[in-house]
Amino acid sequence: MEQEKLWNANYWKVMIANFAMSFAFYLLTPLLPLYLSEHFGATKDLIGFVLSGYALTALLVRPFSGYLADSFPRKRVLLVSLFLYFIFFGGYLAAGSVLLFALVRTLHGGPFGAATVANSTMAIDVLPSSRRTEGIGYYGLSNNIATAIAPSVGIAVYHWSGNFDILFWMAFAVAGIGLWVDSTIKVRDRQLFKDRKAISLDRFFLLKGWTIGVNAVLFGICYGVLSNYLAIYSKEEMGITGGTGIFFMLFALGLILARLTGVRSLRKGQLIGNAVQGVIFSTLGYLLFVSCPNAIGYYGTPLLIGWGNGHFWPAFQNMIINVADKNERGTANSTLLTSWDLGLGIGILLGGLLTEHISYRFAFWTIAAIHAAGALFFMVTRADYLKRTNPR
Repeated sequence: MEQEKLWNANYWKVMIANFAMSFAFYLLTPLLPLYLSEHFGATKDLIGFVLSGYALTALLVRPFSGYLADSFPRKRVLLVSLFLYFIFFGGYLAAGSVLLFALVRTLHGGPFGAATVANSTMAIDVLPSSRRTEGIGYYGLSNNIATAIAPSVGIAVYHWSGNFDILFWMAFAVAGIGLWVDSTIKVRDRQLFKDRKAISLDRFFLLKGWTIGVNAVLFGICYGVLSNYLAIYSKEEMGITGGTGIFFMLFALGLILARLTGVRSLRKGQLIGNAVQGVIFSTLGYLLFVSCPNAIGYYGTPLLIGWGNGHFWPAFQNMIINVADKNERGTANSTLLTSWDLGLGIGILLGGLLTEHISYRFAFWTIAAIHAAGALFFMVTRADYLKRTNPR
């Protein structure tokens, strides 16, 4: 029997739109702490509070966006979310004070959370059922490639121009491209979720996937600290001033290689094996970073963490979709992403407090310990996933 086509036109479009969303986001992420410090004189703990607002709002919105994606026309939910995500980039240009910037940044998390849930759920819709598992694995490549390119582009543009406004305009334009691409997707009408029983927690958070959610929180905390405080830590503690862009490129290289090599095992349904490999390698990466504060540790860490994340993330996404019913795909996606956002928000806030009142080194030792705890939790609870899996 001939295999169904994976790379159809609609799948390409959701991949390109996801790349655009991620590129716009990661173009700014490593430089915003420097922007707040240089332009507004913000302290380290204030930077943590300002940047954590984005993840907090995404966290609050995502459970509802999963419900909306399951209950209303998905393309309409996607386009409204993407339009708002696009418009808010203009708010950074207009923010003349740290208070206004914090307001814009916090509100921006809402449409970002909704758009990522709707777009990833749209990807599942346009994939042929026989290729869904590997398709989900490939889908993350669009984000990984953006992660590889965007921080380096942002840092290069900043060093060339010294002008943050150029970066904000670039992010605004790229987000607009993503909106336009998604608007051209052609999807058939699907049967909407008609169950109008009293609203329960399970309509907003997939309780059957709680163990995967806890892992996403713990690993999100670690990445929240790493991604937001790497540039300042490497400059102040390690004397590495020009390596942030290379760090993120190596991180993305590890992600991409893991995605490409892990697709075969995903196709065979070896989700647990992929996840185990991922959490172990990521933990080793965080431990290397804090135990070897030199160039070897600095440039070896992103490959290990990238390789690990590239294995466990698509496995987690497939696992949580597998424990959900067909009409709960949006809720399953939002549960995983909400959990990750919760971790990112805690990580950004925790990193700001620890670096301000103790030290950067202590903050990074803390996340190494948290990641090791998350790996142990997964090993203990992985059997729970097998008990809850819905046969496909």
